[in-house]
Amino acid sequence: MAEINLSSLKSLVIFKTLYEQGTATRAAKELGITQSGVSRSLAQLEDNIGMALFIRHKKRLIPMPEADELYGEILSLIDNLEEMKHSIVALREFGASRMRFASAPALGFAFVPKLIANILKINPKYSIYFDIMPSPEVVRSIEAGHFDAGFVTLPVNTQALVVEELFSVKAVCLVPKNHPLAEAELITPRDLSGQHLVIPNQPNLAADQLLALINENNIRIAGKTEANIAAICSLVSNGVGISLINPITAFDNLGVARDFVVKPFEPSFHYSFGLTYKQSWVGNRLIELIKSHLPQLPQVE
Repeated sequence: MAEINLSSLKSLVIFKTLYEQGTATRAAKELGITQSGVSRSLAQLEDNIGMALFIRHKKRLIPMPEADELYGEILSLIDNLEEMKHSIVALREFGASRMRFASAPALGFAFVPKLIANILKINPKYSIYFDIMPSPEVVRSIEAGHFDAGFVTLPVNTQALVVEELFSVKAVCLVPKNHPLAEAELITPRDLSGQHLVIPNQPNLAADQLLALINENNIRIAGKTEANIAAICSLVSNGVGISLINPITAFDNLGVARDFVVKPFEPSFHYSFGLTYKQSWVGNRLIELIKSHLPQLPQVE
């Protein structure tokens, strides 16, 4: 099979214009070149691909079926080139045109979607892929190259990635609206005595902190229900028990499930969250954009 030479985009553009205009004269006028240049380019293209594309009838060029198909392919190529142009602009202005995010559940259901919305307001042509998974899996997935960056609950264990702490928040207490503690201004460890607790599935850093606090204060609880963090607020709303959780998740769910109240808890323990990403993204403007457009953290009154 003879080799096909399509090294020149110019010849394809000339063919496209010929196809649309119907004559070499009109195509030459449209392109601002000579008629002989148009004819020479078409002859070279037909020679390169090894087939005729038009039937010459008087001064008109009648497209053959092969020309119809080639024209469709060229339109697709032009669309791809336009998309590439947008990507190059994004690379020049922002250091990347796309990013694959992963997030721990605590930030994944509302906080990170708000962040993505903030970024796309600045540049709507970014392509973003987003998924939610536990923090250790976020780290493993970035290390394996499946994602570029991720939000994690700290600490995490990695030698291959950059890990930056973003912020730390105090735990809050979720209480069903009809619960006796719903009227309290402040919840303390002693208030947990005799209560049924709703905690994240173990092993979990947040659950570990809460259970350690209970043990340190010799508190006897009535029992506990372990659940995915996405279900904790719903369980509290349905009266299953009370929970200690990070305020971001609490307030993200407060607008959906209104049958619980959020109370401050003292003595406080903290949840720390960080951004982790591949070494190759150090100094990338998109990473800086992420860090400078984080959503506002909720305030517990």
